[in-house]
Amino acid sequence: SSLFNILSKLQVAAENFPFCTIDPNVAKINVPDKRFNYLVGLYKPKSVVPAQLSVTDIAGLVRGAAEGAGLGNAFLSHISAVDGIFHVCRAFDSKKVTHVEESVDPTRDLLIIHDELRLKDIEAVKKYVEANAKNVARGIGGKEKKFEFEVMQKVLEHLEAGKDVRSGVWDAKEVEIINNQYFLTAKPMVYLANVSTKSFIAKGNKYLEKIAEFIKNRGNNDILIPFSVTFEEALIEAEANGGAEGKKKFLQEAGKGMRSMIPKIIKVGYDALNLMYFFTAGADEVRAWSVRRGTLAPKAAGVIHTDFEKGFIMAEVMKFEDLQELGSEAEVKAAGKMLQKGKNYEFEDGIIVHFKFNN
Repeated sequence: SSLFNILSKLQVAAENFPFCTIDPNVAKINVPDKRFNYLVGLYKPKSVVPAQLSVTDIAGLVRGAAEGAGLGNAFLSHISAVDGIFHVCRAFDSKKVTHVEESVDPTRDLLIIHDELRLKDIEAVKKYVEANAKNVARGIGGKEKKFEFEVMQKVLEHLEAGKDVRSGVWDAKEVEIINNQYFLTAKPMVYLANVSTKSFIAKGNKYLEKIAEFIKNRGNNDILIPFSVTFEEALIEAEANGGAEGKKKFLQEAGKGMRSMIPKIIKVGYDALNLMYFFTAGADEVRAWSVRRGTLAPKAAGVIHTDFEKGFIMAEVMKFEDLQELGSEAEVKAAGKMLQKGKNYEFEDGIIVHFKFNN
């Protein structure tokens, strides 16, 4: 909850006891982007809408959560509703902050969490297998249902071998079936290690190397971001008391190259969801529109309005770098760099777009 407060600038409960956060708190957080800031400065619009990441604050899982321990079933249902997971693990010593396991061991904590997520997925697959076995044996549902059943059996074997769903090698048809199940261990994950201010400034402590090794051994190429709640809180206080100069002074006194990790946490979380955004820009509004990577032009147009997708003719596209270099849309057009793209154009991150469509 302390990190959530920093991300969202809300003051939700962050007390020193387990299960302080029972009901999930949700906040929409702006994704920082210098390109967006540039467009706002260039067009000076009446309205601005940056890309956003929706973050849900969910209490940590304890051993036995999959069987209901520590309000585990409620917390696991909250996790099933999100698209990705920030694993916030404690990597600092303090007698003032309690730990449900009564000692600090972040790799143990992460292993407990992963085991509980996997056990919940096993429970879900077993329910599916039990509910469908007889019908599949009788041929009900045909080849499609039989294939789905076989995929689920394969997933069960994978999970029971101690592996996450997302670490498996699945073909396109299997992925389609797996995606419909919303498995907890199929979700993208980012690890955030909360260290003391001293360790953050020193760029390391006795726990970080072990956490990094744990993540590496899982083999999913997940990202670890060390950060410090106490450092971030002090930075916020310095800015509140002294403005931009107070923030600058605090960072200078902290040491060379010191900076807040919050922008990186937000950006990495957004990227982990396989998202990117394009811009629409004009005197009325500068806006970032989120789409999945690989989205084709008509689908991207549909994010703005379904009529744009139905009547799609083409997209007029500028690269941000060209607009920044040339200074205006008129100059981009004059240089022949305003490109017309059709239905098969795969959208790129950070492009500025005008759509043409039939009503």
